[in-house]
Amino acid sequence: MTGKTLYDKLWDSHLVTQRDDGTALIYIDRQLIHEVTSPQAFEGLRMAGRRPWRADANFATPDHNIPTTRNERAEGLEGIRDPISRIQVKTLDENCHDFGIFELDMNDERQGIVHVVGPEQGATL
Repeated sequence: MTGKTLYDKLWDSHLVTQRDDGTALIYIDRQLIHEVTSPQAFEGLRMAGRRPWRADANFATPDHNIPTTRNERAEGLEGIRDPISRIQVKTLDENCHDFGIFELDMNDERQGIVHVVGPEQGATL
């Protein structure tokens, strides 16, 4: 008998049910959110007239479109020169506000790469 990998143990501990075709429903205990892929999810919630279940289990920070220079960051959203990037960050801010999601916004000293900040801030379970 072989032991289970860490991945298998984590998967099994979060598995709610699995269909005969292999499709699985897993329980997500923490969701890390950033500005690039989250707008679609928030729009889906709006269209369905729903709110996030367990809003406190979500953790957001913009990371893909944030300026790295102090001068640009000091300008806030206007420091993001690319208009599409600026819209993505502004939309994340608005969505987090509207849905009660905790966000380390671009001016928070703890803000950074979402997959680094999560563990740093104790948000990764």
